[in-house]
Amino acid sequence: MSATTTTDPKVRRDIVELRLLFEISQILDRSIDLRDELGPVLKAIANYTGMLRGTITMVDRDTGDLFIEAAHGLSGQELERGRYKEGEGVVGEVVKTGRPMVIPRVSENPMFLNRTKARKNLNKEDISYICVPIKMETTVIGALSADRLFEEEISLEEDVRLMTIIASMLAQAVRLRQEHQQERNRLLEENTRLQSELAERFRPSNMIGSSSSLLDVYSLIGQVAKSDATVLIRGESGVGKELVAHAIHYNSPRAARPFVRVNVAALPESVIESELFGHEKGAFTGATQQRQGRFELANGGTIFLDEIGELSQSMQVKLLRALQEREFERVGGSETVRVDVRVLAATNRDLEKMMEDGSFRQDLYYRLNVFPIHIPPLRDRRADILELANYFVEKISNKNGKYVRRISTPAIDMLTSYHWPGNVRELENVIERAVLLTNDDVVHGHHLPPTLQTAEASNTPMGGTLEETLFRVEREMIIEALKNARGNKARAARELGITERLMGLRVRKHEIEPRQYKV
Repeated sequence: MSATTTTDPKVRRDIVELRLLFEISQILDRSIDLRDELGPVLKAIANYTGMLRGTITMVDRDTGDLFIEAAHGLSGQELERGRYKEGEGVVGEVVKTGRPMVIPRVSENPMFLNRTKARKNLNKEDISYICVPIKMETTVIGALSADRLFEEEISLEEDVRLMTIIASMLAQAVRLRQEHQQERNRLLEENTRLQSELAERFRPSNMIGSSSSLLDVYSLIGQVAKSDATVLIRGESGVGKELVAHAIHYNSPRAARPFVRVNVAALPESVIESELFGHEKGAFTGATQQRQGRFELANGGTIFLDEIGELSQSMQVKLLRALQEREFERVGGSETVRVDVRVLAATNRDLEKMMEDGSFRQDLYYRLNVFPIHIPPLRDRRADILELANYFVEKISNKNGKYVRRISTPAIDMLTSYHWPGNVRELENVIERAVLLTNDDVVHGHHLPPTLQTAEASNTPMGGTLEETLFRVEREMIIEALKNARGNKARAARELGITERLMGLRVRKHEIEPRQYKV
């Protein structure tokens, strides 16, 4: 006779137990967050054993109190009432002693408190109650309990044995997840340390940001700085092209020599040649004496030609000769001036398209584009926004004699949601405005300009009922606490002055994923 068709009660019970234990092991393997699976575990026990009600009670690590983490057969109100002190009632005694307890008839045992009020006819029902400890080695971390209708022929000792096995599986799952979390935290800390070291290794002192795309820029700066190669710095307006030029110069052998910046777009066509190459006395009306140009002033050092895409065709020809030969004549002069200058150039224009339409010389492009560096826009490196914002808060606060401690979570959400068409320059201006407006030590969302204060960006739509407003405020406070605690719900609960149990309920209510704040 096969085991599945046997009439032997013991064999049938063994088969049911094996199936139950197998199902519980599968349930516990489904999710990293054990709290998600405790309810299904209790449901499986009820399906296989006929359990009327069951609870998994855990010890609050901060207060030592006991609270129901998961339940089967209890309403939400009944579940909230299930709180005990160590040594209080059956559950408290099991946690205190670390030994299981069996009560054949709860109506006959004064230790059974019925704290949840789930058993409304306690004195009329014949209910058996079993409670076993959940232990990690010698430490009791909670208790597994169940009740069922009393039956003379049922061996409660067999139920105790089965529940003890399940409690051991729960303890093992808790331990494995703690080890997993510890390993994850270790890897995160190691990754953070390596990222920090990498950033510090390559980051020039004048640049802020640790995103992977900016680390690539730092690496390119480190590679080219020690050479005399011409560098073409590409990127949108406001991304910090001049900062890259400064970083290259001040990390080069020419650091002690002049760094001369020329914004060619800001110079009128009539004077740009004189500005770059100088002029002789009498070269034109107003030229009362000889004047050195920017190339001569940069001799031995670096010249930075910003907005190079704005040069006229005629000036492109003259600049090409200066780049190729490192020599030129002053305006109105015939003497050739030779200089030792490293050339850095920058543009936000599409030079390739300009070459196609003939507005930018191909030979000048290739002379400039020896070592290109592209700086990504701020919207493509959002990981840098908060670091930059905090830097500007400190810088502008010190400049204006104010003390601003931090940026609020709603304001951070608005900053990171915005698309930043003006890039880092726009961010600095926004932070300067906010610092000047704040009257306390925090930059709040209402201190940011109207372009950032949208319902979509801030997730705080205006209007609504009191209940809706309280819902939003509660959610913002929970998120900010989780950010401060790096996703640790227990620590966030302490910061908010609530229990871990209440924190878990609120997190589920607001559909918040704490894991996203661990980094």
